[in-house]
Amino acid sequence: MSVSVLKDARRIVVKVGSSLVTNEGRGVDAEAIGNWCHQLAGLAAQGREVIMVSSGAIAEGMKRLGWTTRPKEVHELQAAAAVGQMGLVQMYETKLREQGMGSAQVLLTHADLADRERYLNARSTLLTLLAHKVIPVINENDTVVNDEIKFGDNDTLGALVANLVEADALVILTDQRGLYSADPRKDPNARFIHEAVAGTPELEQMAGGAGSSLGRGGMITKILAAKRAAGSGASTVIVWGREPDVLLRLAAGEALGTALTASTQKMAARKQWMADHLQMRGAVRVDAGAVAKVKLEGKSLLSVGVIDVQGEFHRGDVIAVRDEAGQELARGLTNYSSYEARLIARKASSEFERLLGYTAEPELIHRDNMVLA
Repeated sequence: MSVSVLKDARRIVVKVGSSLVTNEGRGVDAEAIGNWCHQLAGLAAQGREVIMVSSGAIAEGMKRLGWTTRPKEVHELQAAAAVGQMGLVQMYETKLREQGMGSAQVLLTHADLADRERYLNARSTLLTLLAHKVIPVINENDTVVNDEIKFGDNDTLGALVANLVEADALVILTDQRGLYSADPRKDPNARFIHEAVAGTPELEQMAGGAGSSLGRGGMITKILAAKRAAGSGASTVIVWGREPDVLLRLAAGEALGTALTASTQKMAARKQWMADHLQMRGAVRVDAGAVAKVKLEGKSLLSVGVIDVQGEFHRGDVIAVRDEAGQELARGLTNYSSYEARLIARKASSEFERLLGYTAEPELIHRDNMVLA
């Protein structure tokens, strides 16, 4: 059996489902959340960055409202989420504070990650929280979603967050040991799968079922989430959430649950995504000093090195970075629009507030959002 994919992971996204968080709908499980928060703090103490994606708002809201059956009407689901989110985030805040950790609530919709500017805003916020040693607790913004924009399940949300922050690993805590070749509740010959490559077509054929009465997912959504996470180079572990010290044991190298490994390395996946997935909206030409900083030293692109801005683009668009001769040396997500870039070209970041009336990031393109040509 192989070593856990978490052993060398520096940035980890952990997703936990409704049935675990609310003890099968009985209400927010203080003991379980306390255990996970203890482990999150332990991972942070090891120098790892951790993001928690937690379901449970609707289930907790149902309990508080006295509902025994999950409603089908979107407005009732939204109301339950609004009520339940109060208890859910309060519990995480309390348990993380007991561990000496700061916490933050982040609610996302699909539209936040589909729109380039909001994608960049969400990414910047999460990375800033991690830099300040704060653990973000993320949930889908069920209060405002509708059928057109909802993720559909928090397994998908966990994978999208892994993509967003370029996590090394995604851990999906579930109420089953991991992935089987068939439903072990129905087939006594079902074979447990210790490891496979994420995105393998046979995996999707194995995983059927609609999940619990509380959640929206099932094992199939976890398989698809692992496939999506692998697109940015993150491997996934599907594992029983009540396994004692499960996260710490995975991080120590113990192989638990089912590991679905990414076939593409993180940097290669990022470069491929940046190079092929997004249409470039414009370009900037930079001086020799900026070329050396970006190409030879792997630094971010600062506006002081920009000598020309080409095309019309918005914050979050992919633009090309070209040398004085017009040769492309990199491309990346811009922190500023073309209008703003023209105002701050050849200027230091200390002048941004005077020129723009505000300051976002000091870089025109951060090195984490840029790949060399």
